[in-house]
Amino acid sequence: MIMIVCFTTCCLKLPLTKVILIQTRSKQTNRWHKFICPPLQYHMAKFFGTNGIRGVFSEDFTLEFVHDMTLAIGTFFQKGPILVGYDGRQSSPLICKVVCSSLNSVGIDCKVAGIVPTPCLEYAVKTLRYSGGIMITASHNPPQYNGIKPVASDGVEVSREDELIIEDIYLQNCWLQNPTRLGTTGTEERAIKAYLAGIASQVDSKLIESKNFKVVLDLGNGAQAVSAPEFAKMINCQTFLVNEKVDGNFPGRGSEPTLQNLSELSRAVQENNADIGIAFDGDGDRSIFCDENGEILTGDKSALVLTKHILQKNPNSLVVTCLNSGSNVEVLAEKFGSKVIRTKVGSVEVSRKMVPTNALIGFEENGGFMFGRHGKVRDGCMALALMLELLAASRTSLSNEIQRLPPSFTAKDKVVCTPEDVPILIAALKEEFPDSDTTDGIKISSDPENWVMIRPSGTEPIVRVYAEAESQEKLDSLMSEYIQKVNSILPDNTFKTKRKDEGNGE
Repeated sequence: MIMIVCFTTCCLKLPLTKVILIQTRSKQTNRWHKFICPPLQYHMAKFFGTNGIRGVFSEDFTLEFVHDMTLAIGTFFQKGPILVGYDGRQSSPLICKVVCSSLNSVGIDCKVAGIVPTPCLEYAVKTLRYSGGIMITASHNPPQYNGIKPVASDGVEVSREDELIIEDIYLQNCWLQNPTRLGTTGTEERAIKAYLAGIASQVDSKLIESKNFKVVLDLGNGAQAVSAPEFAKMINCQTFLVNEKVDGNFPGRGSEPTLQNLSELSRAVQENNADIGIAFDGDGDRSIFCDENGEILTGDKSALVLTKHILQKNPNSLVVTCLNSGSNVEVLAEKFGSKVIRTKVGSVEVSRKMVPTNALIGFEENGGFMFGRHGKVRDGCMALALMLELLAASRTSLSNEIQRLPPSFTAKDKVVCTPEDVPILIAALKEEFPDSDTTDGIKISSDPENWVMIRPSGTEPIVRVYAEAESQEKLDSLMSEYIQKVNSILPDNTFKTKRKDEGNGE
């Protein structure tokens, strides 16, 4: 039995249309299965959200669904070995067994890294030469959720276009069949060690070690608990741990670090006279920082201070960030002869723009930071290493470094909104503001420093409202005006503004 999977281009009138051909051939049969993947602008994802596929375990994210979607992912990868990792959610080990057995059933070998942060799995896929990876995680979502995230051989999440290909394979049940051999499942024990060594190699570890920093790690009962404390030990930091036990129920402060739920981190920094504090999300790819005074920083501020540190040593570089990030990054980049590229919201958008442009820096306003030389993906522990290098080199405090940045006034909130009501909302706003940018939701700007952006979440039934203004007074006015405007457009049964402490994810 010979099995061939072909990905080719179809000469249709629609641009970027792909045809996938799967051939199963033996002495008795010679069959081809063909289906067309419509171009990205005409084809919306049904299962992939802003970041992978997520759902409530056993409800809309069932084991049967996991089995069939894994067959589609395996068919897309075509061959192994595939590296599988997972976060600390209670359903993750069971889902891992289904993922591995599904891959094996179509002849694909895989290895299990166990509980690892998402960036650890991504780095291991790239450096340990896997054909791809599958991370089992729902990131910052509540405990009852779980999800899967396919990672390409370059260690970056698969592109939006490839997500659509995987969905089409799934929807048409057109996956690999009748393999000549069944795949095997093994164990990968090198992932965490390789990951931490990779991070250490990208910063001046000796300089950091000489400072003997005091660091508070709020691990959020998440996956960085298996790696971040070990890294801090490697670079001679005195560490104080908060929510350090991996627990899929996230009993500490929840899986999502926000400005409102990090009081324990803030208090621990002050009580221990620490130099810095950091909080990770459930799968460890995002991080929120706390300065030596216990002040919690927004993702935008920490990204700006890290960007400044990196560009000082690497002028004439490229920075990639989303449309909803503050405008100060352009001001900062210009000082160092660097350029900024804007993308739609989402780490996949940023990462996949960094790859072809070979960008040095990427970030999101929600605490996701990417250092291209290490990996073009969000990495909370890499961000920690860079921040410690900054403090070691500057010989000053984090609060002083923040004060040296240009003033910035940004905010965000969210309003409950069903997917069906999103087009109604965007269309109404577009009619009122015809010159607005509808690349991702809608961005209404009076100038680069004063704008509001409204877009649907890719992980929750809400719309997010972002704003930037030249002063705090104007920012408060903008947010109040547009929250009221959104509520006035939506049907009565969705008039509900979610609390600001309910999350800041995608």
